[in-house]
Amino acid sequence: MDYIPSIKFENDRLYILDQSLLPSHLMYLEMTSLEQVYSAIKQLKVRGAPAIGIVAAYTLYITAREIRDLPASDFRQEFKQRADYLAECRPTAVNLKWAVERMTKIVIDSRILIVQDIIERLLNESITIHEEDRIACQKIGLNGATLLPDSCNILTHCNTGSLATGGWGTALGIVYAAKKAGKNVHVYVDETRPLGQGARLTFWELLKNGIDCTLITDSTAGILMHQHKIDYVLFGADRITRNGDVANKIGSYSIAALAHLNGIPCYAAAPLSTFDLNIIAGTDIEIEERDAQEILQFYNYDRSLLKNAKIFNPAFDITPASLLSGIVTEIGILRQPLEISIGKSLKHYLKESE
Repeated sequence: MDYIPSIKFENDRLYILDQSLLPSHLMYLEMTSLEQVYSAIKQLKVRGAPAIGIVAAYTLYITAREIRDLPASDFRQEFKQRADYLAECRPTAVNLKWAVERMTKIVIDSRILIVQDIIERLLNESITIHEEDRIACQKIGLNGATLLPDSCNILTHCNTGSLATGGWGTALGIVYAAKKAGKNVHVYVDETRPLGQGARLTFWELLKNGIDCTLITDSTAGILMHQHKIDYVLFGADRITRNGDVANKIGSYSIAALAHLNGIPCYAAAPLSTFDLNIIAGTDIEIEERDAQEILQFYNYDRSLLKNAKIFNPAFDITPASLLSGIVTEIGILRQPLEISIGKSLKHYLKESE
């Protein structure tokens, strides 16, 4: 299935699709500096945990080119400082840190003394990270599609398609794979407030790909479940802990709890790069809080009234593993009890990969 890529790397140049302009404008921006990328990630011009990781990898290659004239020891020190700066951009999504650490390892651990040779390895690694995610998305889609019957209604949250990844997506990749297999899938797309990644991005993406879909407000999910109009809930992940807790876009916990109450299967979908086995449970994940204006922009408040206003705007919440039916990955579907399946499956995978 064709999809619109959120990231392009052409002729040694990095371009991102500016998602803050969708759905009204489709525009790619060239990323030429570390500061520009940092700002683009902060402003959600590029978003989605896998996509952020890919962009971070390319960015570190670009920043390495900027300092190529430094002596090898100074090059390594400067690169590490810039990499640490980029890694702090968004604290919850683990793919950013994962990609930065993978690129930094090449520079710090490399015994190559010629800077140009290190830069060449960074280029190859960033391209590899991008291609790995494309393949992972394809496998996630194929694995997840086996869960779905020939005809079903799916509820999604936020955006988990090609705009958020290096391929056709994670949770939306399952939808695309099911459609490609000839299944009759219909998607309920919740708005995903306050920034509307469902309404602005997922709905647009599904319409572009000819997928039958219906846009709803976030608060409509409950009545649809109660009326037996939703068969499956699928969403992505920004970080998954050792016990199977999932950090994802704010509101994921709510729909997972509603699905659990109504006996509806609820699956998270993510590549292995989103698992953080150094964290035991979701309570240990740092949750990013964003600017109050993201909520206030929709209302014409007199600013004089807001001097002492309290506004809480977390970007993510934690869905306990107990509310999930499983987690769809590129190596298969991890099922309950998730802590055991994660331990066994990822340990086996890591051994196979060594």
